[in-house]
Amino acid sequence: MKYSLAIFDMDGTILNTLDDMTDSLNVILEKYKLPLHTVDEVRFMVGNGIPKLIERAIEGGREHPDFDKILKDFIAYYEEHCAIKTAPYKGIPECIMALRSAGIKIAVNTNKVEPAAIALCDDYFPGLFDIISGSRPGMPPKPAPDGIYEILNRAAMDGKSDGQKAVFIGDSDVDMQTGMNAGLDVIGVDWGFRGKKFLEEHGAKVIMMSAEELSAYLTKC
Repeated sequence: MKYSLAIFDMDGTILNTLDDMTDSLNVILEKYKLPLHTVDEVRFMVGNGIPKLIERAIEGGREHPDFDKILKDFIAYYEEHCAIKTAPYKGIPECIMALRSAGIKIAVNTNKVEPAAIALCDDYFPGLFDIISGSRPGMPPKPAPDGIYEILNRAAMDGKSDGQKAVFIGDSDVDMQTGMNAGLDVIGVDWGFRGKKFLEEHGAKVIMMSAEELSAYLTKC
């Protein structure tokens, strides 16, 4: 087996979370009487963590006088409303189970607030993820490689040696850069928030078009 650890991004890779993020964002924006955003607009705001999402979503960004309040309110609201419309992408649960059956450890590295990430994994993938690393105080957001380093440390692996190789799988330019920053092989997925053409333009060398293709690639390579 080429890889002994598969590290997945969450939003746009294993879960379609876009509707819940958009709905939660608009609830908070409406509270502050700020312009709302469509799903397609939010699609290109996410990926760099929640502070960056709020910065992109409000006029003035971090200079907005209510930025900190809006950020705090969004985090609190989204943690309670993160699993209303959210669902796994087609074939993802089966893919993860196939990888586990092949002896591959499974992890998540996400810019989503860690309690929400853990709750979503418990809801949609109970018992399938060995390690979850999300946003929390002191953890730099992707594309910083710190979350991947934490996962490798907890898995007692270096991610590169024979029998310890890890791969990072994601749907965005941020994910491609994160994996490269950590020195890992990187796989892009077409079904997420960006798509094949965008990923190719941002350095992806290997792109999977379906969860079935990803499973076959990781279990047979």
